[in-house]
Amino acid sequence: MNAVVVQHPNSLALRNKPRLTTEIRRLHADALWITLHKDAATGLQNFTPDLVGEFRQLVEDLQYERSTPAGYAVVQSADPDYFSMGGDLRFFRDCIQRRDAIRLRDYSMRCLDLLLSWNGKLKDTSTSIALVQGRALGGGFEMALSTDYLIAEEHSSFGFPEIMFGLFPCTGAMGLLSARIGARQAERMMTNKKIYTAIELYDMGLVDELCGRGEGELAVGRFIASHSSRQKARLKVQQSRYRHTPLDRAEGRRIVEDWVETAMQLSPEEIRAMDMLILMQQREVAAPARRAAVA
Repeated sequence: MNAVVVQHPNSLALRNKPRLTTEIRRLHADALWITLHKDAATGLQNFTPDLVGEFRQLVEDLQYERSTPAGYAVVQSADPDYFSMGGDLRFFRDCIQRRDAIRLRDYSMRCLDLLLSWNGKLKDTSTSIALVQGRALGGGFEMALSTDYLIAEEHSSFGFPEIMFGLFPCTGAMGLLSARIGARQAERMMTNKKIYTAIELYDMGLVDELCGRGEGELAVGRFIASHSSRQKARLKVQQSRYRHTPLDRAEGRRIVEDWVETAMQLSPEEIRAMDMLILMQQREVAAPARRAAVA
């Protein structure tokens, strides 16, 4: 993809933070390119409280500017294997063990506010695009679904593993999925432990475009080239779609309260299942380093 990085020095939206960096790329139209980075302490690509805070500040700055510094906002991961692992399981476990429901609720509400703001506040002026080039799980899957257009490389996979340790998606999964596939099918996806391929989700209408491995940025460029030719009209249709199926903040708050209540009541067996998943994540992160050391 032939993209030129351009400078908008007065834009509040352009930043270089530990977990989130942005730049403007000039394709057929300017695109705000948002890249998510791994947590330096753990090596995990997940939504820690710090990343949620950085992303919320970005969206707030965009709202302050009343528009993005570009007509498109693309979110992508710097991790070649994960778009996102989802929520911060270590943080969840720590809050549960300390019986700190207030801290857990605050984190969950910040996640909800981020999702609602990202999903709804910028629709008048921009189109958001998720570029998934690996696994998008839990809250990472929700983030991808919250964009206007989801592009996935064919090797990518998606799912909600929370049910494995007695929980469920804590923000907008039900609303985001129901708008596309209906509430009953959304419920099945949230509770069946299944990891879906990008091809399966394309057939279901949840992934908008498939492309080959390593071709994601080219696919983004093609989409923007086509979409930008009649962008004003397309934005009006986009706004109409979201007015027809908006995310309900009050329902989101109820889901958060239900999630926190359930989390604080997890059994020892369910906590052990969470610990096993944390251990699996740590091993996955360590595996490339071990292979490099052997080589």
